[in-house]
Formats: sequence, structure tokens, C-alpha cells
Amino acid sequence: MVMKAAQQVLRILHPNRKSVKLNKRGQMKIQQTAFMLMAVTLFFILVGIFILVFRFSGLRQSATLIGEENAMLLVTKLANSPEFACGGSFGDSKYEVSCIDGDKIMMLKERINKYSGFWGVAEIKIRKVYPDSGVIELYSEEVNKLPAVSNFVSLCWKEDSDSGVYAKCELARLIVSSEDKG
Repeated sequence: MVMKAAQQVLRILHPNRKSVKLNKRGQMKIQQTAFMLMAVTLFFILVGIFILVFRFSGLRQSATLIGEENAMLLVTKLANSPEFACGGSFGDSKYEVSCIDGDKIMMLKERINKYSGFWGVAEIKIRKVYPDSGVIELYSEEVNKLPAVSNFVSLCWKEDSDSGVYAKCELARLIVSSEDKG
């Protein structure tokens, strides 16, 4: 019935042709080609999705490692910033790297409200390790905090003695916590 209707349509459209036979085999080949094109396209889409999933599977872990590395760099940067660093105040080059000036810290602690948001961290503490112990809470915000990151530093200040002024140093940890924005 469909074949007769198709032949009638073809006779109407092409009246000069005497007889038009529809080739069923040709139609089948066209359908097979169309299905194969769809299958090949679907195959390449699935392969592309698999490659993307495999490629980006370690992205979250990489982001975590980069975040931890940035936090460690921030701690080192804070220790060497002008507000914390010993610099040349003790007259010896051994006090220039990862040395925190205790006198500056005490002055900074009194004026810390002027530095709110300056470093982009939620908390800064200095924990004395050796020979004395104790914690200097320098700055803290009441927010959700990420786990703290720390680095060892020298905490130095000037003291008076009978023989004059000298630099007294202790081993300490500079502890920094960032705000959890997630």
C-alpha cells in the first residue's frame, strides 16, 4: 500500500516517466548508513566524555595541593613582611630570613585593628616552642576557619643586660588560618 502511494506521488511529480520502481535495497542501504553515522557519532561522544573524566579526575586533588602550597607561601611571606621581619634591626644577616621581631609584634598587637583584612587571613598566632612555651594571639576573626598552616621561625627581641643590649631569640611557629569560604 505504501509502495502504491509512493508510485502515485512519483507519477504526479514526474508525469513523463512511464514507470518508477522504488528500490527497497537502496532504501535499506541509506538507513544502514544513517544508523552507522549515528553509532559512530555516539561512539566518539562517549570516548570524548571518557577522556574528559579521566583527564579531570585529579583536578580536585591538584587544587588541594596548590591551596596547601599557597598557604605555606603565605606563612613565609608573612614572616618576611616588614610588619613582622627582623630585617637589619639586629645588625646581623643571620636574622634576615624567617625571623620575627618580637618588639614589632607587641606593637602590632596593640594596633591590630588597623590591619583588619590586610593579610587576607582569619587568624595569626605565634607559638613559642623552645626554650619557653606560650602563645601570642595576634589576630583572630570569628569565622569558619580552614586547618592552620605553620612554619618555624626565629622570634627575636632585644634585651638589656649588665654588658649591654643583646638579641634574644627563641624557636617559634608562625601559625596562620584562612577563612573557609565553602
